[in-house]
Amino acid sequence: MKLKNIPRQVFILGVVSFFTDFASEMLYPVVPIFLTAVLGASMTTVGVIEGVAEITAGLLKGFFGGLSDKLGKRSLFVKIGYSLSALVKSLPGFFPATGVVFFARVTDRIGKGIRTAPRDALLAANANGNSGAVFGLHRSMDTLGAVVGPLVAVAMLYFLPGKYDFVFIAALVPGIFAIYFTTLVKDPKTAKTTASKKTYSFKLFWKQAPYEYKFILVFLTLFSLVNSSDVFLILKSDKDTGSGTLAILAYVLYNLVYAFASYPGGKLADKIGKRKVFVAGLIVFSLVYLGFALNNSPWLVWILFAFYGLYTAFTEGTSKAWISDLIDEQYTATAIGLFTMLSAIAMMLGSIIAGALWDAFGPKVPFLISSAVSLFVALVLMSKLSRR
Repeated sequence: MKLKNIPRQVFILGVVSFFTDFASEMLYPVVPIFLTAVLGASMTTVGVIEGVAEITAGLLKGFFGGLSDKLGKRSLFVKIGYSLSALVKSLPGFFPATGVVFFARVTDRIGKGIRTAPRDALLAANANGNSGAVFGLHRSMDTLGAVVGPLVAVAMLYFLPGKYDFVFIAALVPGIFAIYFTTLVKDPKTAKTTASKKTYSFKLFWKQAPYEYKFILVFLTLFSLVNSSDVFLILKSDKDTGSGTLAILAYVLYNLVYAFASYPGGKLADKIGKRKVFVAGLIVFSLVYLGFALNNSPWLVWILFAFYGLYTAFTEGTSKAWISDLIDEQYTATAIGLFTMLSAIAMMLGSIIAGALWDAFGPKVPFLISSAVSLFVALVLMSKLSRR
């Protein structure tokens, strides 16, 4: 994989995200087991903790995106956000209690809310005309951490069965590496960033925002309503394979494909257009969810998760690159923050709806609805925006 015209700051942010996701994904499969099997928490408690954590991150992304633009600062929020997350993740290992898990999980997501939009604005500022490749590379490095983390956790628990507290403590190590690399993150010295301290106004941003941004904001939020938590894919895979371990390994395959396809997907978006690549990703999503709705074969789960990795590689970084291309630099964090905030809220609502539909009608109905709505959004984006 040849990396051309990728600035040093982009690599540094990628390394920070790699170590952060390394630590986060070490704990992702451990937290619910630790809560229920060790601390005796109910599934309702697990759901409340996750719900509060994710909605907190979603709301803060919009707020700190605007604050970053208003102050004309990026790296400050990156340093604070990543450092806060890295330091609190391991607390349950030292103080094993449900309240501590709740505090650590919510504070970790606060860190994510603080850093996400300013970090993406930094990536956009360093794009130099190849925003798709820049965001794609960052997604690749971030997701490699999501591959390594769970594998390390599984290996540790294999050799140290039941030592969940040790996994929490060990997650502090990649977190410290992440903190160190944030010290190398610098703000670009541009006139726009400096001027934004005096000229920032959300009302002015919305008034000046182009039609295309507002249009995709509406339809991407609609898509997020049917893009529910990946937990449902894992649960459906568990049902289809009859093995929780195989379902988790299939999810690891998804992250592998996602990691290695993101950079090529970003380069393709720069070459043929972000809209085309994003729409292609939505069509893949629609087909994957249709496959999950109809599937009862263990082997097909692997194919579906592999294609799901392609969908994410084509859309996650591309959507932010697309937005950054449309918006003036001094409002980049606001635009991306608003987008990620609305998407997070919609995904939370979508997950609740999907769970209710699953309980009432079985897994086929929510997956079919997701497939149909995502295809509709893809067709709208393809037809309406191509006319302008």
